[in-house]
Amino acid sequence: MRDAPAMTDRRSPTFDEFVAARGRGLWRSAWLLTGDAQKAEDLVQTALVKCWLRWSVIAKDDAVEAYVRRALVTTYTDWWRRRWTGEVPTEVLPEHGSLTDMALAGERQDLLAALATLPRGQRAVLVLRYFDDLTEAQTAEALGISVGTVKSQASRALATLRTSHLLTQEDS
Repeated sequence: MRDAPAMTDRRSPTFDEFVAARGRGLWRSAWLLTGDAQKAEDLVQTALVKCWLRWSVIAKDDAVEAYVRRALVTTYTDWWRRRWTGEVPTEVLPEHGSLTDMALAGERQDLLAALATLPRGQRAVLVLRYFDDLTEAQTAEALGISVGTVKSQASRALATLRTSHLLTQEDS
C-alpha cells in the first residue's frame, strides 16, 4: 500500500525570513512615504518591532505582509499626527557623484516633491499600488480601506499630479 502524498508545507515565514525577503521593499515604501532615508529606516524599524512583538499571532495568518504594511502605514500616520520630526541636521553636506548619480538624485527629489503634494491617504495608496505593485485588493487590505476607496484615492492622486504638471499623461 502506498503512503498518501504529503501535503505541501504552507508555513508562514519566520520573522528573520520575512525581514530578509521583504526588508528592502519595506524600506523603499517607507522612503517614499517619508521622503527621507533615515526616517524611512526608523519607520521600518519601529513597524517591525511592533510586528515582532506579535509575530506568533501574525504568522498564523496568511496575510503576514499585509499586516506588516499596515503597521508601517499606521506608524507613519501616527508620527505625522504627533508632529514628530526627529533629528534636524544643522548642516547640509555636499553631494559628490557622477552626472548619472546627480540625474537620479534629481529624479528622486522630483518624485518625493510630487508625492509630498498629496494627502497622506492618497500618497499611501500610490506607494502601495504603483511602487510596491500591490493589487487594489492587497492595497485595500494593507490600509484597512475598501477597494473602491483605493480606486478613488488613486484616481484623485493621479489627477492632482497631472493638473499640477508633476505627471504627464504618458507617465500614468
